[in-house]
Amino acid sequence: MSDFPPAHIELREITHAYRTAAGPLPVLDNLSIRMTKGSFTAVVGPSGCGKSTLTRLIAGLMLPDEGQVWLGGELVRGPRSTVGMAFQNPVLLEWRTILKNVMLPLEIVPNTLSTRAREDRAGELLALVGLEGFEDKKPSELSGGMRQRASLCRALVHRPEVLVLDEPFGALDAFTREDLWQTMHRLRGEEEFTAVLITHDLRESVFLADEIVVLSGRPATTQYVLKNTLPTDRTLEHLYTPQAAEMLADLRHQIQIAQGRVPTTEAAQ
Repeated sequence: MSDFPPAHIELREITHAYRTAAGPLPVLDNLSIRMTKGSFTAVVGPSGCGKSTLTRLIAGLMLPDEGQVWLGGELVRGPRSTVGMAFQNPVLLEWRTILKNVMLPLEIVPNTLSTRAREDRAGELLALVGLEGFEDKKPSELSGGMRQRASLCRALVHRPEVLVLDEPFGALDAFTREDLWQTMHRLRGEEEFTAVLITHDLRESVFLADEIVVLSGRPATTQYVLKNTLPTDRTLEHLYTPQAAEMLADLRHQIQIAQGRVPTTEAAQ
């Protein structure tokens, strides 16, 4: 019997290429990642290495050329309603109030909730992220950070098993970004989901994730996996500890290897 807990999300030997006018563009090469239920995994790597492709594969929005994606013990063959997604651009509908925007997945994903129950669920999430009192506002009346909070609520409103975050904080200023890291940490304590975060921000990955996966240069494979040793009840102050500094230095070194900026002999050490 294996000593490892069962995987909630598993990418098995994934190889994928995009079709272009110049021929196939290899993006992923024999990539394997496993994530346990309730875990929070960050994926980092050089720009253009295929990180966002992973999100589409996990959500079932595309299928790999080779290999398999498993979610909750089932082979992913198409879009999954058990996956919630949030992106860098919140893409809120201007003609709907914030409450109605958050409720949108409940109009699409089959459920037995009454209209009142849907409103209550959306309202609870908005209150949790500090948007109580803004339910009837339109997206244009909110700041960028507030719109992103609403986007997170929309991704979680139908209680997905998996939350996929594709650089949701990347376009925000540093102070707003750090504030939303804390919001995300709070959401994790209140909601049950397995999270996958795509990010270019190493500090973000160290603050939010249990495990950080570094992808190699394109075509990407799993180059390195770092277990986060910070306490689970971490605060922003933990990012300024020697422990965090050591992990960040380790990750920066791995990114340099992936970018080909470290000599082969040094990378092998």
